[in-house]
Amino acid sequence: MVSQRQEFAIGIDIGGTNTVFGIVDHRGDISYRGAISTRKHNSPDAFIDELFEALQPAVDQVGGIDAIRGIGIGAPNGNYYNGTIEYAPNLPWKGVIHLRQLMTEKFGVPCSLTNDANAAAVGEMMYGVARGMKDFIMITLGTGVGSGIVANGQLVYGHDGFAGELGHTTIIPDGRKHKGTGLHGSLEAYASATGVALTAIEFLEKEPSKDSLLRNYAKEEIDSRVVYDCAIQGDAIAKEVYAFTGKVLGLALANFVMFSSPEAIILFGGMTKAGDLILDPTREHMEKNLLPIFQNKVKLIFSELKEADAAILGASALVWEMKGS
Repeated sequence: MVSQRQEFAIGIDIGGTNTVFGIVDHRGDISYRGAISTRKHNSPDAFIDELFEALQPAVDQVGGIDAIRGIGIGAPNGNYYNGTIEYAPNLPWKGVIHLRQLMTEKFGVPCSLTNDANAAAVGEMMYGVARGMKDFIMITLGTGVGSGIVANGQLVYGHDGFAGELGHTTIIPDGRKHKGTGLHGSLEAYASATGVALTAIEFLEKEPSKDSLLRNYAKEEIDSRVVYDCAIQGDAIAKEVYAFTGKVLGLALANFVMFSSPEAIILFGGMTKAGDLILDPTREHMEKNLLPIFQNKVKLIFSELKEADAAILGASALVWEMKGS
């Protein structure tokens, strides 16, 4: 039986395809996990209605809504200041969505919202390898490249709530075009899972006579998983792809270090499964591009949060950060 004094947070991570959620206590123990489809709802109201119904049994299980301290939400283009999702390209709802207000009205508890990478940074600070750190950068390497910057113990939001989009900074002038943004040479165009696949295809075309396991796959079949599988079998081109990706990422991280002088840069997301294949060249080129006063000071480490739980934990951590929590 749950103690009346125990409080819980609802953590929600809104993705372009699915929304995952859970009920979390102060220690980071998740007592319930669930998911619904994001894509099937044409309106945020219908989405919230289904979310409410899906969470109701779990809320009742922990003692009802009175046991819920609040709701934390990580979402693409989430604005912490306004509690809005603004022009998210991969969500079915267009324009500006006042999600915090809608959620508070539906559930009857306070709600906090930020973008998904910032939520990951808060979760890392509360439950992960960044415990006790006041200055660090969280880089999420997945389909895209997200980031959350913590300086002096506070997330950097900027004047409008959208600071810290390190994935969209230009790292190779006039470089590869990013299909989603139209920008050329952005970090996300190279260091994301999508970028790794594009680099592999470019390298195969550049060296048509060079043998590679990657040639066993049709162009549309090559993704970051295929590149990884070939690399661990010793494939030269696949290994070159990681060396190049690490070079680009390392250069970008050197710029970020000289901007905020963090104690650590924490890498998270599906791309980190490549382990030393990505970590070693990234560290080498980060250090190579740093001024001496910054060299050998910044830890480059992988997150310890389970990927399946990190989104929920990060979002729920926002609740304990609320004033009065």
